[in-house]
Amino acid sequence: MEPLVRVTGGLVRGSVTDGVAAYLGIPYAAPAVGPARYLPPQPVRPWAGERDATRHGPTSDQLPYPPPLDAILASSVDPGDDYLNVAVWAPADGGGGLPVMVWVPGGAFVRGANSIPTYDGSAFARDGIILVGVNYRLGVPGFGVLDGGTTNLGLRDQIAALEWVRDNIAAFGGDPDRVTIFGESAGGMSVATLLASPAARGLFHRAIIQSGGATSVATVDDARRVTAEIATALGVPPTAEAFAAADPGAVLAAWATVALALQQNPDPSRWGASVLRGGLGIMSVFPVVDGDLVPDIPLHRIAQGCAADIPLLVGYTSEEFRLFAVPVGLAASITAATLPLFGARLGWPAGAIETYAANRPSATPGDLACAILTDSAFRVPAGDLAASQSEAGGTVFQYEFAWRTPVAGLGAAHAVELAFVFDTLAQAGPMVGTAPPQPLADEVHAAWVAFGASGDPGWARWSPHTPSVRVFDVAGPAVVVGPRSDELALWR
Repeated sequence: MEPLVRVTGGLVRGSVTDGVAAYLGIPYAAPAVGPARYLPPQPVRPWAGERDATRHGPTSDQLPYPPPLDAILASSVDPGDDYLNVAVWAPADGGGGLPVMVWVPGGAFVRGANSIPTYDGSAFARDGIILVGVNYRLGVPGFGVLDGGTTNLGLRDQIAALEWVRDNIAAFGGDPDRVTIFGESAGGMSVATLLASPAARGLFHRAIIQSGGATSVATVDDARRVTAEIATALGVPPTAEAFAAADPGAVLAAWATVALALQQNPDPSRWGASVLRGGLGIMSVFPVVDGDLVPDIPLHRIAQGCAADIPLLVGYTSEEFRLFAVPVGLAASITAATLPLFGARLGWPAGAIETYAANRPSATPGDLACAILTDSAFRVPAGDLAASQSEAGGTVFQYEFAWRTPVAGLGAAHAVELAFVFDTLAQAGPMVGTAPPQPLADEVHAAWVAFGASGDPGWARWSPHTPSVRVFDVAGPAVVVGPRSDELALWR
């Protein structure tokens, strides 16, 4: 029998497969279309009868990944009005009081969806966790700064989804007082920002940040520069009213033009220093410090103890930046002669090339650049976040995902860990290759389940004095204290 659950808005009818009940495409807010596309999320519109929740709902406005990334990363592009939706996976006979984990997908704040097959929550439900995947506004509607508009609409959507979880998750067997939020890349940055947002206080009780730090925010004025450039490309004034009247596809095309220009010419005098710093040279639109939803740089508030009562699991992959540098040919283009020039342009610390090269005697110049950029953009911010939370009195665990995929020279690149976290190797697509190690997925997934259930993933806490890091690789369980500390010291 297909399961029925009553939620805000009405009845939803899901499906059951192998003991897991799935309820897909459930609206948590009214359709954000037309003028509402640039307004805060509004209450769900009730529906009559039973709503079919057996198929994923629409996705936020986005473009698929361009070549060559489209051969590596999965896209899910399905336009429709009810894109502010959640997907819920629960044990079909799980009873009540179960822990809840809420997934915030990544994608540089311009891509991502809960319908990507890697994010299927069945394995979490199998293991006694209610898994909720969230869709939220992306791109200019989610994070643009427009005259007459509201800032950080994508974050406001995430908070609305968490409020929906608070009000409805008991109907699926979940405990609204045992909620863990977790996300990767832009999703992890979102989690870090929500940790520091007063509006999100009390809506979750544990947090996992994968490959994301707590400084990926821009000033309102700098973000306004980017949105003004998009308005020029679109041929309209930089106002919420004008953008709401424009075709969403045209807005996407204008954003793509400006995003490419930013990456090709990262001039701080044009884009603003905080956009280039917070966006890591990769992202063009993302959260802003608006003095309201985001009162300050999240790292500063976390250091002041705003989230000290929330256990935190934070980590990264060993070779994050290979995803951004290898497929597009950037790594191959760097030579021994150009590497120092590249580093000087990016402000690498003195001695970085020599130290990293000594630790990697067979590395190419491109490999060294990827290693240094990985630490600059991901590993160092993760350590800063861990230190801030720990020194504020919070509980912190840290991990490093080190398994190297054999695909396309990516190694332990950004996003490789995702199918291991969700235990979805069979549907993860090309990124993990044809024979990924299932025992490693068992270990990683079990750690996430344990943290969601208890706030303890199963290894020693991280502290500035004993920086214990759980390294996930096929070599077996390993906790390393202060891995590659000589390299990290360069950034301090």
